[in-house]
Formats: sequence, C-alpha cells, structure tokens
Amino acid sequence: MAVEIQIPSVGESVSEVELGEWLKKEGDSVSQDETLVLLESDKATVELPAPASGVLGKIIKKQGDSAVIGETIAILESAGSASAAPAAPPADDVKTTPDAGANGTATAAAAPTSEAPAQKFVMPAAERVVAQNGLDAASIEGTGPGGRVLKEDAQRAADAKAAAPAPTPAATPAPAAAPAKPIVTSEFEEVQRMTPLRRTIARRLLEAQQSAALLTTFNEIDMTAVMALRKDNQDVFSKKYGIKLGFMSFFVKAVIDALKMFPAVNSEIRGDNIVYKNHYDIGVAIGGGKALVVPVLRNADRMSFAQVEQAITEYATRVKDGKITPDELIGGTFTITNGGVYGSLLSTPIVNPPQSGILGMHTIQERPIAKNGQVVIAPMMYIALTYDHRIVDGREAVSFLKRIKDCLENPTRMLLEV
Repeated sequence: MAVEIQIPSVGESVSEVELGEWLKKEGDSVSQDETLVLLESDKATVELPAPASGVLGKIIKKQGDSAVIGETIAILESAGSASAAPAAPPADDVKTTPDAGANGTATAAAAPTSEAPAQKFVMPAAERVVAQNGLDAASIEGTGPGGRVLKEDAQRAADAKAAAPAPTPAATPAPAAAPAKPIVTSEFEEVQRMTPLRRTIARRLLEAQQSAALLTTFNEIDMTAVMALRKDNQDVFSKKYGIKLGFMSFFVKAVIDALKMFPAVNSEIRGDNIVYKNHYDIGVAIGGGKALVVPVLRNADRMSFAQVEQAITEYATRVKDGKITPDELIGGTFTITNGGVYGSLLSTPIVNPPQSGILGMHTIQERPIAKNGQVVIAPMMYIALTYDHRIVDGREAVSFLKRIKDCLENPTRMLLEV
C-alpha cells in the first residue's frame, strides 16, 4: 500500500514551505517517525517524519522546491510492496470452437485484435481530481512508482483539458516553454537563493523601518555588582541547576521591572488603538543555525533566574540543531538582543513588529569612570533602546533605560521590588 507524503501545517499563517535537505533517497527503507526531509518556512526549519514504516518511493519535490500545505511531495511504499506494477499475465492460447457451418466443418473463432489495457492504480487524492474534472484515469500518464497516477498527474491532465483549445483539423501542439535559466556563478562571486526565513527577516526589518517612527536612546551600566553576584553564587547555582548563571537572566528581570513602570514600551499599535499588554513574553535573540531567531519566554515575569537560564540554554541548543518550532517564535511583547557576545560595542537594534521596543546589550569593557570623586576602572556595558516614537515618548524611553541601569547596578532592588 502506498502512502502520500504531504506537507503538514507548520504554524499559524504559514501557507507555503521550501524543501530543504532530503535525509533519505528513493529506495531507502525508513522507520515510522524517522525524519525524511527538512521543511523551511518563513519562521523556522521543521523536520517532516515518516507517517509509517516502508520504502521511500518517488520523490516528487526536490530540495529547493516550494510546496503548499497539503501538497504531496513523495510516495512511501509499504515494506512488502513491489516497486513496479505486476506484469500482465501471458495471453491464453487461441481457442477454437466448433462452428456448425453449412459444410459441417469446424472454423476457428476470430482472435481478439488487442488486449484490454491493464487497470492503472490511481492514488486517492488523484481520484478526487479525476472525478471533479471528468477525466479518464486510463489516459493519464502516471509518474509514481509502478506507473501509479498521482495527484500531480491528475492535476496536470485537468489543467491541460481546461487550457486545450477547441479541436481543429490543423491543430498542432503548442511548443514547450523554454526552461528557466539557471543561476550562474563564477570564481569571483557565488549566488545563493535566500531561504524563506532570510526573506522574511529582510521583509520584516524593512517594514519595521518604513512603518514605525524608530528612535534609539543609550545609557551605560557599571556591571561590577552583577559580576560580583554571579561570581559569589556561580558554583552553588551550577551544582543545583546544572547550568551556569549568565547575564541574560538579570537583564530579563530588569526589563520586566522597567516594563511594569513604563507600560507604553510593552504595548503595540492596532489601527488607531494602543494595546497595553498585561503579560510579559520576552523574546531573546539567539544566533546560530541559518539565521538570528527570537524565541519567546512566555510569562517571563513568573520565571525564576534558573528557569530563565534553563529556557535560554534549551532554546540555544534547539536553534543550533534547527529544531525550534514556529509557535515558539511568535507572540513576544518585547525583545532583548545581545550583540556583546560577538564583540559589539554599540549598535541600534531594530524593533520586531508589532512590538514597540527592543533592548540591545553590548560587550563588557573595562573603562575609566568617575566614581565618588575618583577615577576608577570598571566593567562597563553600553545598552540601547530602540522604540516606536509614535507611542513611546522620549521621557519614557530614557527613564526606562535608567530603571534598567538602576536595577543592574543594585541587583537587590529587583528582589525587594523597590
């Protein structure tokens, strides 16, 4: 029995995917739930598992092809099925039957001039197309294993029937369309097609700059207190939770504290309305894999420092392995991005629509500063807030950053909520 491998739903609002690498080739044996191919959507890369055990038959969609949700991309044969249609049985010997003619002699019955055509196996999805368009299944050329008629074969026949002009004596088949020219590369340059994820990133960043009044404000943080707190508790924290205590949990907590004081930064514009969010779903930008993605910490205000660090560590691993899901990338209310891990000293991040703000962290660098009337060397970090000036005033943006600075230079304030 053959099973059609179809594109499943891979996330809200995703209607089309691009096929990535096929991990199996035609003729390979596969086990149920074993990954067959990678699907690249505009949100993430998703693994497509085998719905049953068997042998991978015809691959209809190759790597780089686009496919819509529900479209058949391959055929999975059962392990015991033959790869080709059974041969037609040999024709019986011509039989003669007596014919009581006028002369009393037997005459041979006329042999059939042609054999009846073997019945084609039509896939269930193809049968629907055949029935809907009044097609003759026997006249459709099947491209599936053993000549099976696939949905795509039936659809091509239906399209050809709809497009065919009225027959005329002089009718001649139209010439085939010229194939598209392949992308040519040379020793001086290499051309690669953008992935759906990269195309979406490009589109959304451009939309953000064109549709919002973006402005960036800066401040700097003396990281001495946070670094000392991490150092004093690192061993105990690592032994208890199995992960290191990083900087991101401190920033997530400080951001939530500031968002509660300045709710406009945690809002969005919908038409002519401002929607203030009473929940704190913090997106954390993570690099690795094919692009920078922003998985979301749901209800981060209810998470402990350890839970934040564990969630980020898990996300980072799954992003690297290409196993992040589209649902984990949507619905954030505010975003934090850390360019400091790559050595960035200062930058102006771009908001993630429809959010109204994004915080940029940067590298920690020892610099001379004035403290208590003296010049001292301290570990300093620049931070940047890019915000939508349509709903966030400059006073609120500056005060928001100042609150984050106060929380991180005095971490106990976050615990005492003062």
